[in-house]
Amino acid sequence: MSQRLAHIALVVPDYDDAIRFYVDVVGFRLIQDEYQPEQDKRWVLVQPAGGGASILLARASNDIQRAAVGNQTGGRVFLFLDTDDLDADLARLREAGTRIVREPKTADYGRVAVFADPWGNLWDLIQRP
Repeated sequence: MSQRLAHIALVVPDYDDAIRFYVDVVGFRLIQDEYQPEQDKRWVLVQPAGGGASILLARASNDIQRAAVGNQTGGRVFLFLDTDDLDADLARLREAGTRIVREPKTADYGRVAVFADPWGNLWDLIQRP
């Protein structure tokens, strides 16, 4: 049996704002953006430029989902993004006004910094040795 993680759903308040952040600021690729009229929603997938699992940007559609925006993991780091140039990525994030929660530090698995998306979801940005 062969398995792989295909998509991770990330609840966001607005599709277009989320696309702008993840594509224009973080540097992901927009893989798919299709309107689904029967459900009045869009199927929006973004993916890191280096590949791997994609993120389904899922617009919050009720009060419970709106309450989860930015806090899908109870305040813990939610997603982990590997990079080959931590300093360049941090510079791009800072230039766009992204909140850097923890400055880079060296750990046994590499250099790591933490940033927050505009809604408060925390990301580890990791440059492996």
